[in-house]
Amino acid sequence: MDRKLSTTETNTMTKAEIIEKVYEELDKKLSKKQSADLVEKVFDTIKKALEQDKKLKISGFGNFIVRHKNERTGRNPQSGDKIKISSRNVLTFKPSQVLKKAINKPITPKTRATGTKSTAKTTAPKSK
Repeated sequence: MDRKLSTTETNTMTKAEIIEKVYEELDKKLSKKQSADLVEKVFDTIKKALEQDKKLKISGFGNFIVRHKNERTGRNPQSGDKIKISSRNVLTFKPSQVLKKAINKPITPKTRATGTKSTAKTTAPKSK
């Protein structure tokens, strides 16, 4: 009996859900198609900038940086044989302090399970 998990159960947000959020946050002033086009244009702009090896800095969110990794020799973990790892570009993301602070709020068990804000007060441990 296979059961497909919804994105809310897996704690993953999809592009469709982002489009829906944009639609709702703009008080439905744009159509869903316009909201989808807007999200697509933002993602395309980000992708094109990264394809051109540009640093992408989004204030209050973070930095996306394309880094080049040179060719190197590695080892197959099962056999121990040497293998050549080809050169490639990798995308790195460094979150801003604002984002770090936002995601590192104190978490209660209820908040972790539901993803909602906690109303419980946290107290610091007493110092001796």
